[in-house]
Amino acid sequence: MVSANREMAVYCFDTLVSHYNKEQPPPPAFDEGEHPLFVTWKKVVNGGEPRLRGCIGTLEARCIVNGFKDYALTSALRDRRFPPIQAKELPTLQCTVSILTNYETAANYLDWEVGKHGIIIEFTDPNYNTRRNATYLPEVAAHEGWTIIEAIDSLIRKAGYNGPITESLRKQIHLTRYQSTLFTMQYSEYVDHVKETRGLDPTINGVKP
Repeated sequence: MVSANREMAVYCFDTLVSHYNKEQPPPPAFDEGEHPLFVTWKKVVNGGEPRLRGCIGTLEARCIVNGFKDYALTSALRDRRFPPIQAKELPTLQCTVSILTNYETAANYLDWEVGKHGIIIEFTDPNYNTRRNATYLPEVAAHEGWTIIEAIDSLIRKAGYNGPITESLRKQIHLTRYQSTLFTMQYSEYVDHVKETRGLDPTINGVKP
């Protein structure tokens, strides 16, 4: 099984830096494979709690080299919840790469563990008779301190449902649980890595060193 690792996070930073510099990123230093994956960018300011700046990925298996390249940019620049990350923010960023594994159909909406499983919910909106779905990665509910029901209710809202959340609605949910491996890297660690392995100091157009 392929696990999320340092080189994947380096490649995501390489991809974003190269985007700002209008050049192609260096080739990745990890092997190709096909897996579901996510890229998460957070911003750390004055040593405070990291704040989400973008998180997008795919629940379907795809080639991980192109996948990380695509989602490094999509999550940084086109997450509709946030303005695009600007080059000047790079020194404050941390990147988390996730490889998703062990998909299982849950018996019901309660059949998963906070901190262990990511979850995908699918249900029919009773107001519009449309299908809705959404996911949280395994670390989200634990980080927020949610119970199982609090996480489910939050995810129902994330899916775009605005009506009353009832026990009847929760029982209609089709839930898929999964696990993940992840690796988190700060921009400063990326800079140190590039210096050590390439003998270079990353430069970004328009950003003072």
